[in-house]
Amino acid sequence: MERDQLMRLLVGDDEASKAALAALVDGDDFVVWEDATLSSYAHARTYENRRASLRRRGIETLGLDRAVQLLRERDQPIRLGKITSVDRSRIFMVFLTEDGSAPVACIGGQRPDGRPPRQEFDRRGQTSP
Repeated sequence: MERDQLMRLLVGDDEASKAALAALVDGDDFVVWEDATLSSYAHARTYENRRASLRRRGIETLGLDRAVQLLRERDQPIRLGKITSVDRSRIFMVFLTEDGSAPVACIGGQRPDGRPPRQEFDRRGQTSP
């Protein structure tokens, strides 16, 4: 998906979509994955479970509760996108319909001090996204 296509989709009136659109306008990195392997309900469960972890780590979120609610209402395959600031202090997750033609929800996350997250490693010693 091209930047301008994603920008046209992020015209919602919610705070997370507005901030994600501003990030794209600022030139932040983004990716939209072509496959839609998980249902919206599965994404809702994932982010519902991550809520406590995000708070514990001091990550401020935009639109998390609204996104979980919107994702729970659908139960259809979802295409996922991610917008990341160059310094990795801000991240937005964008949930699109399976064909990528319409937005479903958006979640924004930012560390309160603006610092990028500490590097985390998986069991093989590789950095995790």
